[in-house]
Amino acid sequence: MVATPDKPQVEETPLSPEELRKIHAYWRACNYLAVGMIYLKDNPLLKETLTEDHVKNRLLGHWGSSPGLSFIYIHLNRLIKKYDLDVVYMAGPGHGAPGILGPVYLEGTYSEVYPEKSEDEEGMKAFFKQFSFPGGIGSHCTPETPGSIHEGGELGYSLSHAYGSVLDNPDLITVAVVGDGEAETGPLATAWHSNKFINPIRDGAVLPVLHLNGYKIANPTILARISHEELEYLFKGYGYKPYFVEGSDPDLMHQAMAATLETAIAEIKEI
Repeated sequence: MVATPDKPQVEETPLSPEELRKIHAYWRACNYLAVGMIYLKDNPLLKETLTEDHVKNRLLGHWGSSPGLSFIYIHLNRLIKKYDLDVVYMAGPGHGAPGILGPVYLEGTYSEVYPEKSEDEEGMKAFFKQFSFPGGIGSHCTPETPGSIHEGGELGYSLSHAYGSVLDNPDLITVAVVGDGEAETGPLATAWHSNKFINPIRDGAVLPVLHLNGYKIANPTILARISHEELEYLFKGYGYKPYFVEGSDPDLMHQAMAATLETAIAEIKEI
């Protein structure tokens, strides 16, 4: 974890060993569901030897976005429960719906709205097959997603929608996850300046998360190619206080994300 030096003092490893075990297990389950939605139309628990007949003919849905989206979702849920927060998750990355649908299915919300997508093998098969499939649902967080108010994608409206959601909503925190490719659109680049319109007394807070996995649909992205220092100065210039959570070791990443979100929420509450 890299952060600005004047951050509040938050324990660097806020997760207990048991919390870490549970969060990592939950995240792995989300990742399995994401892979299943993108690839499988049958054999959801892989009880049989995988064959071509089990795999969808046309694959749509971005694996690169999905683990990060569910990673953020799970860590936000921990803080919502811990601090009784009022939080909206604005998912921006296009075709990243598996990263949202996975945790929504695991927590039971999806099956409540769509009982035929039950939390068993048959329900999981239907859940996998419907994703980005004729007669099913889209590869974005379409209106069929329980609670969806923003579809996401290349139009770049996630951040402006996030700021709109907190106007005259002083208790609300909207976490806006911005994808690599989305960050290069005109609407998103302009929306970083929406913080100028927020009144800290009357309005809620927006917590943007730039999810830099390095690529958009076809090639590397600009913000993933510039230096760490340049990226930090860019967002300071926009009026933000940037924190960096980066790495590849899951245990360290869970602790870093937990600590960074604790810090951000503490600063928002202080304001």
